[in-house]
Amino acid sequence: MTTTSDLTSEPTYRKFLPADTPVQYLDESGELTDSHARYPHPDDDRLVEMYRLMVLGRRFDAQATALTKQGRLAVYPSSHGQDACQIAAAMCLRPTDWMFPTYRDSVALAARGVDPVQVLTLLAGDWHCGYDPAALRTAPQCTPLATQLLHAAGVAHGEDLRGTDTIALALCGDGGTSEGDFHEALNFAAVFHAPVVFLVQNNGFAISVPLSRQTAAPSLAHKGVGYGIGSEQVDGNDPIAMLGVMQEAAHFVRSGNGPVIVEAHTYRIDAHTNADDATRYRSAAEVEEWIRRDPITRLETHLRARGRIDDAAVAAIADEAEAAAADLRSKMNADRPVDPADLFRHVYAEPTPQLREQQAQVEAELAAASDAQED
Repeated sequence: MTTTSDLTSEPTYRKFLPADTPVQYLDESGELTDSHARYPHPDDDRLVEMYRLMVLGRRFDAQATALTKQGRLAVYPSSHGQDACQIAAAMCLRPTDWMFPTYRDSVALAARGVDPVQVLTLLAGDWHCGYDPAALRTAPQCTPLATQLLHAAGVAHGEDLRGTDTIALALCGDGGTSEGDFHEALNFAAVFHAPVVFLVQNNGFAISVPLSRQTAAPSLAHKGVGYGIGSEQVDGNDPIAMLGVMQEAAHFVRSGNGPVIVEAHTYRIDAHTNADDATRYRSAAEVEEWIRRDPITRLETHLRARGRIDDAAVAAIADEAEAAAADLRSKMNADRPVDPADLFRHVYAEPTPQLREQQAQVEAELAAASDAQED
């Protein structure tokens, strides 16, 4: 295995040390900045596809939020505003790589190719995640904070022992970095040189707790330095920077250089979930400030200036997104068949006496209800 990226001759030990300020290539108005960051720009074709996926993802996110108000989803954590992070996470992986998402990463799953209805199955209250994790190389969306990071480190280490070039990508929020599992995962990955990228989407709040009450570190990316792993911080609302850094991070770990942690500075425009009242802990002015940094608008401005998209292309992508949302809405509004026996079928390999008793009670009640309807 090589110890340096084939994209540059820069020594490994100098790569992925956190920049003093987050890596940025596009400013808030979508203009290129005079950046000295050492990560190559994605080509225009990749950026056009990223724009398309962000627009599709934004519309998917809005439709899922609406489905909670219609009672079709039990809960939905929106990633509106974190679009560039979600799409960069999906685009930097090969189909053979593994993704370990959180509950807020539905858009990343959809961009990875998971059927949108299957993405929302768990959030609709089903007993399973809706898709085959092994077939799609995508773990179930994880609700307990940071536990998926350990799974990612273990899978990445296992793939390394097999001699494959498969990597794992683990996503978490800033709140997850306050968990013990975060420490254990980074330490394990560092010690065993596991090929895993840890992407921390720092959206400013662990539900209602601001980052300043979680850590005194200069950045969450700097935590990686203490574990001896590659580390970087990036403007999470700059699509060029996000994709550039994530592509290089994936290449870096795949080349045998050990794990990397990337901190994306971003913001969730909507509340923590549909059950949260974000006005209790943040101001409308703060939200408006971040709306001006919208990643879709920034990339659209850049691509228009380069002549890579025009009004017709933007309209065509918007129409594609609307059609996808309508299809999702139609499928989610169809009642799915429910088998009450599933409550008992997959609890234990060998049902306990108590479970058998409960199953018999449910079956008796259902039979009584059916007899009453016939009468």
